[in-house]
Amino acid sequence: MESRNLYALILGVSSGFGRACAKELASIGYNIYGVHLDMGSNRQKTEDFRQELLAMGVKAKFFNANAADDKVRMEVINEIKQIHSETDGNNVLRVLIHSLAFGSIKPFFSTDHSEMVNRKQVEMTMDVMANSLLYWVQDLFRSELLAENSRIFALTSIGSTRVMSNYGAISAAKCALEAYIRQIAIELSRYKITANAIMAGLTDTPASQKIPGFNQMLLHAKEHNPFGRNTVPEDVAKAISLLVDEKFYWITGQTIGVDGGECIMNFIETHI
Repeated sequence: MESRNLYALILGVSSGFGRACAKELASIGYNIYGVHLDMGSNRQKTEDFRQELLAMGVKAKFFNANAADDKVRMEVINEIKQIHSETDGNNVLRVLIHSLAFGSIKPFFSTDHSEMVNRKQVEMTMDVMANSLLYWVQDLFRSELLAENSRIFALTSIGSTRVMSNYGAISAAKCALEAYIRQIAIELSRYKITANAIMAGLTDTPASQKIPGFNQMLLHAKEHNPFGRNTVPEDVAKAISLLVDEKFYWITGQTIGVDGGECIMNFIETHI
C-alpha cells in the first residue's frame, strides 16, 4: 500500500459492524470519519469510542446526524473537503462503509390493519438502508473524494434472499442495496474504484435484536454453524481490513459471505 494519508468514512459508526470496522481500520492506520445518530447516554458512549480511536494514534472525526438526510450528507462532505484542504497529501477517502440499520420491522398483512407496514415506512426503510448508499457515492464522486483504489462496502444480510418475520421492508431494501452495489461497481470500474456487499452471518447487534424471534435464530445458527459459534462484528471488520488492500482490486460487484460457512448449511428456518 502506497504511503499516503488513509481515510475511511463509516456510516453507522457507533455500534455493530460500523463500530467494529472503525476500530479494525484504525488499527492498521486509517483515520476515521464517522456518521451516527445517538441520543442521551449513547452520545457519551460514542464520544468515548472516538477517544479510544484517537488513543490508537489516528484522527477521528464524528458527526452525530441522520446520514440519510440530504442536507446532512452535503454538510459532512463539505466539512471533510475543508479538513482535507488544510492538510498536505492526497487525502481522498480510501474506504466508504455503509452500515445503516434503521428500518421498519412490521408485517405486510395483519387482521389489525394498524399493524401493517405503510407506504411511508416502506419508503423510509428503502431510503435509509438502500437509496442512501447511492446518494453518498454520487456526492463523494462529485466532490472528488473518491479516487483510484477507493473501496466501497455495504452491509447486507441473508434477509435479502430469505423470509423472516416482519422483515419484508428491510428484505426489499437489502435486495436493492445489493443491486446498487453491482451497478456502482460496473460504472466506477473505469475509475478503478471497487464496490462490494458484505453479507454477514446472523450477528447479535443492537439493530438485529429488534427482529422478532432473533435470539432463537441466533441459537439455531450457532448450533449448526461449522465453527460452532455465531458471527461477530469483528469477523466482518477483519474481512474488510483485508479487502481494502490495493492487491484486491479485482474483486468488485460481489456479495461476499462472511459467516463461517453458515449460508451454505441447509438449516436456516423461516419464522413467520
